[in-house]
Amino acid sequence: MKKVINAPEDVVPDALRGLAAAHPGLRVDAEGRFAVRGDAPVRGKVALVSGGGSGHEPLHTGFVGPGMLDAACPGEVFTSPVPDQILAATLAVNGGTGVLHLVKNYTGDVLNFQLAAELAADEGVAVESVLIDDDVAVEDSTHTAGRRGTGATVFAEKIAGALAEERAGLPAVAAVAREVNERSRSFGVALSAATVPATGRPGFDLPDDQVELGVGIHGEPGRERAPLAPAAELVDRALTAIEADLPLSGDLLVMVNGMGGTPLAELYVAFGEVARRLRGRATIARSLVGNYVTSLDMTGFSITVCRLTPELLRLWDAPVETPALRWGR
Repeated sequence: MKKVINAPEDVVPDALRGLAAAHPGLRVDAEGRFAVRGDAPVRGKVALVSGGGSGHEPLHTGFVGPGMLDAACPGEVFTSPVPDQILAATLAVNGGTGVLHLVKNYTGDVLNFQLAAELAADEGVAVESVLIDDDVAVEDSTHTAGRRGTGATVFAEKIAGALAEERAGLPAVAAVAREVNERSRSFGVALSAATVPATGRPGFDLPDDQVELGVGIHGEPGRERAPLAPAAELVDRALTAIEADLPLSGDLLVMVNGMGGTPLAELYVAFGEVARRLRGRATIARSLVGNYVTSLDMTGFSITVCRLTPELLRLWDAPVETPALRWGR
């Protein structure tokens, strides 16, 4: 294993200290394991809190800032943050009008965010939770009951964050996050496994001439293994799975996401194939190409598609200023 780390057990706090040094506009608690926007709590604004295992950067800490998240809680690598950590972040950003928890559908995340919400309620803080479960690859997996939460998390954080900046109430902010989730679908393809620092070896064996179709962001198995194929065929397989669950028409928000180890040139190849496949059937109104929901050093890609409405498009275009996503300011 070759990693740019000091020690496997120090990866998360060391990364948080580096985040703080690189982005002084954030307030980062490396010991408490959470990051909040520099002006938190913002009075009169619904606060958004999300989190999950480390190793998926820039999700979630890279999306903290005006127009998106108020706080993010990174757990250990591929491990849920603990309730006390989530509670501390929730209390730190509560502006008096409630807090929205955006929770990817993984068993540990669901249970720990639920307990943190109950503890926050005991402190007099109103909390609503929205579950993100956009991955069409499998119904149940190693870490979930039901579909996994993946790329739609970025869409929900951005769009709900924009509405919160407009001082909408907690029910409205939660409702738009649920709408984004309902209108979004994802599918991932792995060419190689991620290497977790604590183990020092790939999380699963994948022969050089094989790909994992429908892989999860922690390396969970997908639908099947198949022979390595050209980008056009891999994209067609992914979009076919998505379209079987969500008709692709109208204005779309499309993200071709890298898993952490895929060159950007290859992601643009994949996006070009997405555009080819959708030409004449739907309009790619907005797009993201790059690393947004990674899996350490896994090679491969995922596709996330959201069917936009005029209001969702307006909120997507609203200003945002975070380490990993920024425009309009």
